[in-house]
Amino acid sequence: MAETREVRVREVQGHQTKSGNTRFVLVDEEGNEYTTFREGIARNALEAEGRRARITFHEQERNGFTNVYLDAIEPLEDADEEPDDREVEEAAWDAAIEAAPWLLGSQGAKKKVEADELFETLKPFKDRIAEDIKD
Repeated sequence: MAETREVRVREVQGHQTKSGNTRFVLVDEEGNEYTTFREGIARNALEAEGRRARITFHEQERNGFTNVYLDAIEPLEDADEEPDDREVEEAAWDAAIEAAPWLLGSQGAKKKVEADELFETLKPFKDRIAEDIKD
């Protein structure tokens, strides 16, 4: 059964699975983890990074482990958040994606870049751009 909760999104991670799919993990401010394989949900989660969001999730027990799957996420406006923070994040991601060929250098042109490696390369650059825009 699906549950809904309001959380502050601490970070979103991308991990390559053995089968080649990308597993995205949303980590909230309390360290709880919510997993999705759906890129649309992951994109919304990235937009909510560092902000409050309303999430819908369900738990599934398998082989003695409980997996928590993220079904939906809706970024919420913080009372103390400037209304243009989302636009700053979007602009920073756009710039990071445009810069990807230069950030990856010749390795990006010669071989397929795994999702984790691409994310780990672009995210710090995106964060720096967002900070510069805010300043």
